[in-house]
Amino acid sequence: MTGKKRITSDKIIELYMNEVLLNGTPKSVYAFAKENKFEENEFYQFFSSFEVLEKQIFAIFCTKTLELLLNNEDYKTYDSKSKLLSFYYTFFELLTANRSYVYQRLKENKNKLESLKLLSNLRKEFIEFTTREIFTDAIDLKNEKINKLRDKGMGEASWLQLLFTLQFWLEDKSPNFEKTDIFIEKSVKAS
Repeated sequence: MTGKKRITSDKIIELYMNEVLLNGTPKSVYAFAKENKFEENEFYQFFSSFEVLEKQIFAIFCTKTLELLLNNEDYKTYDSKSKLLSFYYTFFELLTANRSYVYQRLKENKNKLESLKLLSNLRKEFIEFTTREIFTDAIDLKNEKINKLRDKGMGEASWLQLLFTLQFWLEDKSPNFEKTDIFIEKSVKAS
């Protein structure tokens, strides 16, 4: 046993985000691992490719947001609107803390479909959150198929709202992204 410290998925994510910001996407997993002094097979223990890694990074923003919210005792007493507002504010604080990476990956990518692919895991996490936490008091329509369609429609509408807010945030030039906060408040109130 060499006593070598094993690399974690969080560390790989941190190293990858730094690499992308400083030098662009690495040429290969091998080069990335070699540059960061860990074995290539250690990368594959967590991620099968850079694409999978990037999708996971965006999902982690949602997961971390939910962890922060669920650790707040007050959050558990909030109504649906307050829970959604709390999610948005916390989520966009995390994105702002990582703005350079998020901006580079989403705004600078001219192919919008590629950007949406990056968000596929985030989409799944967010829709699960809204179904579990936000739409709990939906009217029971006494028909399982119709209830499923209603839930799917509400989840998709929420996802579109998050995408619009994300697009607004990417283009927001106001100090401390104050216009995004106003946009969040108005869009959640309207929904």
